[in-house]
Amino acid sequence: MRPPDLMHSEWRCDGDGAVLPLHVAQHIGPEIVDAARSRLIAAAQRAGTKRPTPLWCPWPLPTGWTVTGVGWVGDERSGVRATVVACSGPGPVEHGPADCVIVAEEPGIGLGTRFAGIPGTDPGPFFDGDLATTTAHAKVRTSGWPTPLWMAKSPEDRCAYIGEAAGMWIYVITWPAAAGYLLEEGLDLHDLSDVVPPQLVYGAPSPYLLGKA
Repeated sequence: MRPPDLMHSEWRCDGDGAVLPLHVAQHIGPEIVDAARSRLIAAAQRAGTKRPTPLWCPWPLPTGWTVTGVGWVGDERSGVRATVVACSGPGPVEHGPADCVIVAEEPGIGLGTRFAGIPGTDPGPFFDGDLATTTAHAKVRTSGWPTPLWMAKSPEDRCAYIGEAAGMWIYVITWPAAAGYLLEEGLDLHDLSDVVPPQLVYGAPSPYLLGKA
């Protein structure tokens, strides 16, 4: 990623051209989440929108789970176009650790497809069947609203569910694939841009957000 310079006003990738940067904190804790929340609110105020981009986080956290990272996509010119929250904990089916990332993004950004392991920015071609006629494979609650999710075709090492919430795509991606059973527990997703629960528990930074997995 090359930052803007005298010749270019946008961030650039040598392979893909103009792109929006992903910002991920190297550490995680209440001060990091508060800073991300402030960034979202400020970006919404500059854009004159009613609500910031959602920062979806399971709350209450599943037993034994911790928040392991937050990130956002955009710059001062574009505003915030996508967000991601990472969590880790014990696998709901298999013994051993499990990881989950939850993405909220505007169409065409591609952060969710990146974590889902599918090419491009549009998840549509990777759904099994037509969403208008196919029963949802899972459901979560986003700020109290029932939100259907559909499974997308993804690599065997993960499970990716995709739907729509607050006018944006929402992705829930788990590693390993069996950790997708986490959604069977009736996951409630809280928007951290509204308020950050002081009882949130934090863990080691997610290798998935830091590009180390």
